Amino acid sequence: MTGPRELLALGISHKTAPVALREKLALTEREAERFVAELASLPSVQEAVAISTCNRTEVYCVAADPVAAETDLLGKLARRAGIRPTELADAIYSPRNCDAARQLFRVTSGLESMIVGEAEVQGQVKRAYETALSSGTTGPLTNRMFSAALSTGKRVRTETQIGASRVSVSSVAVDLAREAVGDLTDRNVVIIGAGETSELTARALADQGVTTIFVANRHAQRALAMAERFGGAVVSLDELPVRLAEADIVVSSTSSPHPIVGVEELDVVMRARGHRPLLLIDIAVPRDIDPAVADLDGVHLRDVDDLQRVVERNLSGREAEAHHADALLERELERFHRWLETLDVVPVIAALHERGEAIARQVLAENSGRWEQLSDADRERLELMASTIVKRLLHQPIRTLKAAGEEQRTYAYVQALRELFGLESQLRSAFESAAADGGGRDEAHEAAVTPIGSARGRKQR
Repeated sequence: MTGPRELLALGISHKTAPVALREKLALTEREAERFVAELASLPSVQEAVAISTCNRTEVYCVAADPVAAETDLLGKLARRAGIRPTELADAIYSPRNCDAARQLFRVTSGLESMIVGEAEVQGQVKRAYETALSSGTTGPLTNRMFSAALSTGKRVRTETQIGASRVSVSSVAVDLAREAVGDLTDRNVVIIGAGETSELTARALADQGVTTIFVANRHAQRALAMAERFGGAVVSLDELPVRLAEADIVVSSTSSPHPIVGVEELDVVMRARGHRPLLLIDIAVPRDIDPAVADLDGVHLRDVDDLQRVVERNLSGREAEAHHADALLERELERFHRWLETLDVVPVIAALHERGEAIARQVLAENSGRWEQLSDADRERLELMASTIVKRLLHQPIRTLKAAGEEQRTYAYVQALRELFGLESQLRSAFESAAADGGGRDEAHEAAVTPIGSARGRKQR
């Protein structure tokens, strides 16, 4: 029997958990691909997409049993973090239905970012969705929700000034460096990593007059291209200890699952430097720099959580734009909500028509022996009359259902029609036949989806 289909999100972010916990749940692209495949194989989960950035790990899924799905998801995340589910529960948020969609819309629009309005998250959500899409773990609800979220994020950045000041994690990291050591012009800076965040960091440093930037990364060509753009030089990771001995500031942002700078290695470097001060800014999650290095003499370590203080000083001007963005987002969410309501109504209307036509055909078949003298033309007229009676009888209930408007009324009418006309068998057959078609995942879901909560529900953290 088909059960209800609900949207469920389960996540943790910089608002609910420190980096020490977030890094335990962080997923690389390959890990995310495996993770959503595991989730989609669970009986309680039909669709799944996982998003993992330096500030959050969130899973969005469509669940036949949202309670069981939430338990399964929490268990898997807790095992990944190496802690008991009860320890993770305080940091987890789990909005459902339109509240889950609202959370995704806000994340994609940059409204849930540490730096409100930052642009990088749009690309991160897009890549996460594409990973799930290529893994075959998406379906009609997640496809529509992520498409709507990405479209909303684009509108927010185009139609509001929320991202006008171009503040980013990278630029805030540079502000933090300037605050700690003063003028950066003559400082020796090492950037570990050659990804998007590292490039933004290099640009922000160049704007401060830093001309000597050493980039250490396994991807030599990407590192070389970045160093050429910003007047730096490239060194391999094997040469990193030598460069650390010369550096004033180190900014690290890689996707490595393990620390790149360890306490023992840095202890040797600091002894060689005579414990001359070294500022380390780790903006990676999982962290690139062992937190224990903060205990070494001369070492000053900052991580992504330390950026929050600088962020709060620099973003007061974005609050008004955030209100404009939020209003736009709610309008887009209302459109998504209306689409969800059609998923509930359409299959019930189709099943109601099918039920009425089946009864008419059955009655005609039962009485066919009484009409031996009917001509073919008269038989066609009789069948047409029976079909017309069914349509006219069902016209008013269907019209009332379509005009219900409010989600609670729609739900009540749908449930009443399903029970009064015994439509469960039609809906179950539609689901099973669609699922048996091979590639029929979308149709199966559209045939058996339940109402999704109000678009004007409470906002999630």
